[in-house]
Amino acid sequence: MLDIKLFRENLEYVKEGLKKRGFDTNFETLINLDNDRRKLIVEIEQARLRRNTDSEKIGKLKREGKEPEAALLEELEQFRVRIQENERFLLNVENQIEDILMRIPNIPDESVPLGKDSNNNVVVRTVGDIPKFSFKPKHHWEIGEKLDILDFEAASKVSGSRFALLKNEGCALERAIISFFLDTHKQKGYTEVMTPYLVNKASMKGTGQLPKFEEELFKCNADDLYLIPTAEVSVTNIHRDDVIEESALTKKYVSYSACFRREAGSYGKDTKGLIRNHQFNKVELVKFTKPDNSMAELEALTSDAENVLQLLKIPYRVMLLCSGDIGFGSSKTYDLEAWMSGEGTYREISSCSNFKDFQARRMNIKFKSNTSKKRDFVHTLNGSGVAVGRTFATILENYQQEDGSVVIPEVLRKYTGFDVINPKKK
Repeated sequence: MLDIKLFRENLEYVKEGLKKRGFDTNFETLINLDNDRRKLIVEIEQARLRRNTDSEKIGKLKREGKEPEAALLEELEQFRVRIQENERFLLNVENQIEDILMRIPNIPDESVPLGKDSNNNVVVRTVGDIPKFSFKPKHHWEIGEKLDILDFEAASKVSGSRFALLKNEGCALERAIISFFLDTHKQKGYTEVMTPYLVNKASMKGTGQLPKFEEELFKCNADDLYLIPTAEVSVTNIHRDDVIEESALTKKYVSYSACFRREAGSYGKDTKGLIRNHQFNKVELVKFTKPDNSMAELEALTSDAENVLQLLKIPYRVMLLCSGDIGFGSSKTYDLEAWMSGEGTYREISSCSNFKDFQARRMNIKFKSNTSKKRDFVHTLNGSGVAVGRTFATILENYQQEDGSVVIPEVLRKYTGFDVINPKKK
């Protein structure tokens, strides 16, 4: 959430920043509501002052054994009623302001390239050699079904479309990827946490999923709880309403979770395989840091996500997202895209973002300076470290062999207990 002071004191900066996103920059309603809010606050303070003055007069008269005049008592009651009415008006105005602010995206950082959509994203670097095959490489879903480690038909029977069922060595490979990611990131100083998959509305609002993306969420209506679309939600909300000591920053968390998304608006896209399912596994990285080094922490977080791909020897590229393609709450984002040999293209496997104080302001997460004791909002960052199902898919496609087998990347073998997945004998 952006600071209302920005709209009041530097409106042109806000307008120019949000225009880069293609966001409607007519904030007349918001400005008028903010003016109303400030007027109401002044009126309430003045009425409270008069009420307190009258109360003191009445108290003094009673202590002297005198009866207050009816006019004075009536005036006190009028101020009491006026304060109550204005407080109700103020609450209504503040709720309207918050609702508007909650729907306004973050301002892109100045280093973000201007662009309309993903076609304008910038390739920062490309890492690894694309595998060469003496045969036509297959898609991961074809490989997985022939190896009897993926069963989309059974998943559809159980749950419907866009779900996957893992079998046999596929289960071991999925667990191996998760454990490898967690162990690798913990070696980089991340603290592992396991958080609930069901969260309340305040948690969803805090990270920016609500109110804008409600249609993409799975909600348990009876309990007013939501299934998390990413561990970012539950992990970032660990520190909601906290004041963190400056000496404790940067805080770094890593968390495995299942994730649940409706993928609203994406029908017809990636309907096969593991790329865009309603339920999938992911390892998430979350940071809480001081404002003056959050961009350096974004570079470090992106490097940490890249590291697991390098260890797996999966070719990838790093994309700097343009202003029209970054997420709602992000100020700057790098996407990591892994090479998929079966498709012959790169696919997003991680998204690493700096939200600056956008989320922290929604969640009221601050830090206390070691010297001045002043309290300021932290900056929050997160990124996939990385998506497990998509890693599973790219391993199948990049490590496939002509005989239909799939070689397990060396760093995973101590977790799987086997080096290769062979076709089943019929």
